[in-house]
Amino acid sequence: MIVVVFKYLTPKRFRGITLFPFVVLKNKLDKQNLVLLHHEHIHLRQQLELLVVPFFIWYGIEFLIRLFQSRSRFKAYRMISFEQEAYQNENDLDYLKKRSLWNFLNYINFKYST
Repeated sequence: MIVVVFKYLTPKRFRGITLFPFVVLKNKLDKQNLVLLHHEHIHLRQQLELLVVPFFIWYGIEFLIRLFQSRSRFKAYRMISFEQEAYQNENDLDYLKKRSLWNFLNYINFKYST
């Protein structure tokens, strides 16, 4: 994991973004935030499993489906299976040691609920 700080590459209202093999942070202080770094590390694993480019295609398609379902960009983002896995497990710093391959598939649910 290569961590860099470059606030202009990080989308508004986000503290970091993962673009394999980089984790780009908005704020230098976040380099000390183990939970945020772990969240992004989960995304690195997901990207590696899907060979990077298919990850971003899948992410974009799922975002559009979720946006259609929720009519909210923020809700759509939070409903994406990759994000659900990362948010649900970001506090468990040992998660990646026990995580099974393609585990994000367990978070796919196309039924919409608010």
